[in-house]
Amino acid sequence: MLDDLKYIHQRDGQDALGIAERQWQQLTHKFVVPSLQSLVSSHFENIVYAGMGGSALAALVSKSWPGYDLPFEICRNYHIPAYVSPKTLFIATSYSGNTEETISALAEAEATGAVVVVIAGGGKLRGIAEAKKYPYLEIPESGQPRYAMFYNLKAICSILEAAGLCRGNPSCEALESAAEFIKNAVADLTAVVPTDKNPAKKLALELAGKSVVIYAGPMLAPAAYKWKINCNENAKNVAWWNELPEFNHNEMMGWTSHPVDKPYAIVDLRSSLEHPRVQRRFEVTEKLLSGRRPAPNIVEAQGETLLEQLLWTIAYGDLVTMYLALLNNVDPSPVDLVEKFKKDLGLSS
Repeated sequence: MLDDLKYIHQRDGQDALGIAERQWQQLTHKFVVPSLQSLVSSHFENIVYAGMGGSALAALVSKSWPGYDLPFEICRNYHIPAYVSPKTLFIATSYSGNTEETISALAEAEATGAVVVVIAGGGKLRGIAEAKKYPYLEIPESGQPRYAMFYNLKAICSILEAAGLCRGNPSCEALESAAEFIKNAVADLTAVVPTDKNPAKKLALELAGKSVVIYAGPMLAPAAYKWKINCNENAKNVAWWNELPEFNHNEMMGWTSHPVDKPYAIVDLRSSLEHPRVQRRFEVTEKLLSGRRPAPNIVEAQGETLLEQLLWTIAYGDLVTMYLALLNNVDPSPVDLVEKFKKDLGLSS
């Protein structure tokens, strides 16, 4: 099935696989942001990022890379933290530009005098930004919010540079340098590569028919969450995720009863750059839970740097879950139930 290009083209009506194969190009996109340093007296004290669903993914990644020297919080709610002030850099983002939680949070941030920047694909947020002359970064059309994650990460890094808040070397330059690595890395995972030579297709076959559980250490935790979202939205498959070491303090016990032949497939996302004790935790966990849970499918992140490993693991998961969608006989792109929910709640798309 996964090598039948005719079936793939029929089922993948919005070319999700093509978007995933070409998403390295998003890292080379140029966003123009005016200097933000003059908009705050003395210096910023914290950063708050308001976004939901796929629009929050890049912010989660940015906590691992490039990281922050200031307190940073992701607001996935109608309300903002009480500490938001005129010295807060407040980033409001929504792929559609109409996400009601983000618009509500933005209104509260405006009332505090926070420095506002907007990332969106249009909609109400673009109208607000234009009317109030907020710096505005437009996300190009990508099909679905989760498919625009690399655009969003580039936008965040562009804002950090404009605000003088980038760690070390310019992060936008690092993303552009990593684009070629991702382009080459996914070449062996594309639809035209047969299953016997395609690790992404092989892993999708291992996951088919099961609920997927993804584990990672702190560095790759954002990628694990992206895999979980992709299983849900691409493959229409139930999935969960968690990270070590927290897993070893509670969830580990959940695997110790009932038959080993549980209807789950486990994926361990492992990085050679994680803390040595985290790496050791994966090894001990696998030993102690052997015979108590299905054996994990181990994914070793490729790349020499944390950025390369994060981007590769995310890109790999995108393709794995799209192949899983095809095995589930569903189109990876639409999220019909989410759209129906929005309609029934009286929300704009």
